[in-house]
Amino acid sequence: MKILALILARGGSKRLPGKNIRLLGGKPLIVWSIEVAKDIPEICDILVSTDDQAIASVSKDAGALVPWLRPKELASDDASSVDAALHALDWYEAEKCKVDGIILLQPTSPFRKKEALCEGIDLYIKNFPNPVLGVSPTHTHPMWTFKKEGDYIVPFMQEQGMQTRSQDLPPTYVVNGSFYLISPSKLRENRSFFGKKTIPLLIESPQESLDIDTEWDYKMAVLISNNSQST
Repeated sequence: MKILALILARGGSKRLPGKNIRLLGGKPLIVWSIEVAKDIPEICDILVSTDDQAIASVSKDAGALVPWLRPKELASDDASSVDAALHALDWYEAEKCKVDGIILLQPTSPFRKKEALCEGIDLYIKNFPNPVLGVSPTHTHPMWTFKKEGDYIVPFMQEQGMQTRSQDLPPTYVVNGSFYLISPSKLRENRSFFGKKTIPLLIESPQESLDIDTEWDYKMAVLISNNSQST
């Protein structure tokens, strides 16, 4: 099976400027995602789609394929990750070879492990062509959350969740952003990395599930990296 690993990395970031090449543990953030995808037999290439020359240079030096800079219309705040992924997929299948799957690896998830990637790929092979999505247990159960109606708050869900003991609540999960794997046909058909029969890749480690989107997230990542290097 041939699987294309795709990393989407725009140059612009309002909440965390320059985040994709910020140093973490002595190397640019995007390099973590490039390195973890190497030496996995099913992955035929690691392609980085970016509109930023600095990100492109760093990615090439790390061993990724960066054949072009992403068109401006696919790098705006309004452009979707699906559109950018389809642009990269169409180019790769036209210029290189057809693939059986495409893994989206967000560069903001630096601590995902190779073991998790391999587990996700195994799930994909066994359940082909259903997509596989990285998820983690929710920190706050949705049945214990509220929404505002006028001046007051009311339970977000109508079930009697507020009276349910924690051990009796059904397990719930949230997308952690570290792993998306789907077939080219499903991605083109659904224009989404999520389908009706999506297989969960459960990642319980808070460290592996960290998605760096804010300055606070980055500081947490630095603490984790420094701690792992000192042990």
